[in-house]
Amino acid sequence: MDNREIAQEWFELADYDLQSAVFLLKMKPKPLEIMAYHCQQSVEKYLKGFLAFHGGQIKKTHDLIFLTKECQKYDALFKNIIDECINLTDYGVQVRYPFHIDIEEEDVKLAIKDAEKIKTFVLAKIAD
Repeated sequence: MDNREIAQEWFELADYDLQSAVFLLKMKPKPLEIMAYHCQQSVEKYLKGFLAFHGGQIKKTHDLIFLTKECQKYDALFKNIIDECINLTDYGVQVRYPFHIDIEEEDVKLAIKDAEKIKTFVLAKIAD
């Protein structure tokens, strides 16, 4: 399997996470923590897919800031999505445990927007 195929597998999983977050907007009550987690997971997988595309090492981490810095080794413009990654990083770990963080529906809508922006950014980078 070549790098492009491996990256595509990451991107498919990433898209499932993002689609899940959007779908869960319809629920009542909305599972906000789970939706935020799916957004973080989506971005994590898009970043790992980008690294796989370039043959980079995929480290077991949920830290989007770290992953973004790894992506910057291949494209310095990844610095342009660092704020979105900062917004999403905590959703990867904190929401999985019973010590809930205070999260509102607007936070989740921003998380979805951030994840969609990063998806578009990453996919445009590999299309070049």
